[in-house]
Amino acid sequence: MSKQQNMIRAARVYLRVSTDEQDLARQEAIVAGARAAGFYVATVYREKASGARPDRPELLRMVDDLQPGEVVIAEKIDRISRLPLPEAELLVATIRGKGARLAVPGIVDLSDLVADSSGVSRIVLEAVQDMLLRVALQTARDDYETRRERQRGGIEIAKRAGRYTGRKPDLAHHRRIVALREAGMSIARTAELAGCSIAQVKRVTALHRAKYAPIDGVADSETASASAR
Repeated sequence: MSKQQNMIRAARVYLRVSTDEQDLARQEAIVAGARAAGFYVATVYREKASGARPDRPELLRMVDDLQPGEVVIAEKIDRISRLPLPEAELLVATIRGKGARLAVPGIVDLSDLVADSSGVSRIVLEAVQDMLLRVALQTARDDYETRRERQRGGIEIAKRAGRYTGRKPDLAHHRRIVALREAGMSIARTAELAGCSIAQVKRVTALHRAKYAPIDGVADSETASASAR
């Protein structure tokens, strides 16, 4: 048995859905599959955020945690990224820069062949691998843009028909933000823990305080101080 075969293969599994209405449970089978394939699963990162966001807390934590030789496993490439191609390639380059590689269904992994090759063969294999990855990343972005365009079209049709009532607020997410703020978390820390932007934390907090403000509309000094944090 070779030295490479004796080495423990470590993986970090990234599970992502876009909204609270979607469920991470379907992707959980990936963890069992990784272990069945012989991987030691170092950490499982679970996130509810759009793949078009570059500031996903769990994604950034995973990239920061990566060690040389580890493998990033996800259900599909669009779980990792729906970013514009330059940003998606930068993300992948960062993962590779940590000495890790991607293992995603639908992406042909030529890493072992590249490692065993040299000269022109190695250059060709690396070029093919990069081309396949670029196509997958661009396809994920194109799918995102197509969905967004259809959504915009549907909204316009609904508006013309007088049926559009606006996007329903994610009340569970809002309650989590409010609970974190009321527990004394700063705006930045709340955004990190809730997996959203600082702007959204400020907006949700302001709406909550406006809803439950005193009748005379005058907030006490303690509330005003907390709003500034």
